[in-house]
Amino acid sequence: MGRLGTFLTRTRGNPETADKLGITDYLAYGYLLLGILIILVPVCWTFLSSIKPERAIDNFDTRVLPIAQIQSEIEGVGVKPIWKYTDEDGTVTDVFKAGPTRKLTDVAPVSDPENVSKVERKRLVPSEELRLATENYLDPLLKRKGQENFHFATYLFNSVFVTVAATLITLLINAMAAFALSKYQFKGRLTFTLLIVATLLIPSSIILVSLFFVVWTFGIFGSLWGVIIPAAATPTGVFLLRQYMLTIPDELLEAARMDSASEWRIFWRIIIPLSLPALSVLAILSVIWRWNDFLWPLIVLISDPAKHTIQLGLTQYAGEFDQDFHYILAMTVVSLLPITLVFMWLQRFITTGIATTGLK
Repeated sequence: MGRLGTFLTRTRGNPETADKLGITDYLAYGYLLLGILIILVPVCWTFLSSIKPERAIDNFDTRVLPIAQIQSEIEGVGVKPIWKYTDEDGTVTDVFKAGPTRKLTDVAPVSDPENVSKVERKRLVPSEELRLATENYLDPLLKRKGQENFHFATYLFNSVFVTVAATLITLLINAMAAFALSKYQFKGRLTFTLLIVATLLIPSSIILVSLFFVVWTFGIFGSLWGVIIPAAATPTGVFLLRQYMLTIPDELLEAARMDSASEWRIFWRIIIPLSLPALSVLAILSVIWRWNDFLWPLIVLISDPAKHTIQLGLTQYAGEFDQDFHYILAMTVVSLLPITLVFMWLQRFITTGIATTGLK
């Protein structure tokens, strides 16, 4: 924590004035603060909205705190939202609506449900309270209130399996390709590299049809492997790892070859350990890509709900005529937790790589 504090409080300038803030310090901290706000504000807003009651979300309540209208069980009527009615002499009465909302609305006091009268709509104010809508989380997770079809445990397992398997395969394939393109001298090496990078210019939607026929031909359509294998090799990962491996001295590899180390042993014992920072960055990117992927799993797994990932499972809350935004927001927050944990675990490797530039 001391090193982190020293880093965050460091200022520019000569040693004699290092404890004073300059214009560059204000610009740097302002830029960092702006970046933090851009990233965290949507996440915080999603979390705060996920603990709001369904009625508040449906009414597009933009208040930050989860304020809900009080609902009470009225004898002989059922559960009704409570309103505060202020009459001419300033008396405030708790009432509920006994009919549709009009300019003159039928209301009845909570204490006397049979006494229905007409009042002006503008005199009705919602009776509200501060309440955390924990049911937004508990109903889907515990399968309450008609949420029996949302199998969170199954969706979580499928998402974790796809993410972990795809990330491991991605790291292995991309690391092997980057090793060959960075440390072997052969004719056309630069051409192959440029061709791999050039595939980034091709939109993924263009190759969906071809990719579909490939998956169908190999018989993995409708299975989780149909989602994992096609996206295993990524041009971004190959380019990232190649550029990083170019910084590893070739003398280390030559020394290992003089000690009769095989190419496979050099790859596992020298290249992989020294490339851990870059591999960590690629792992974070791969986890984010696989975990949040929606279109390709939708195409491959649409016919089998038991194979759906969390992202596909959330689609059952978005119907043609009705959308349960309170459940969507809550489960979106839950789906963010694994990504956050992975980043917290791998970020130490990234900072180490920045400090050591790949050399140990």
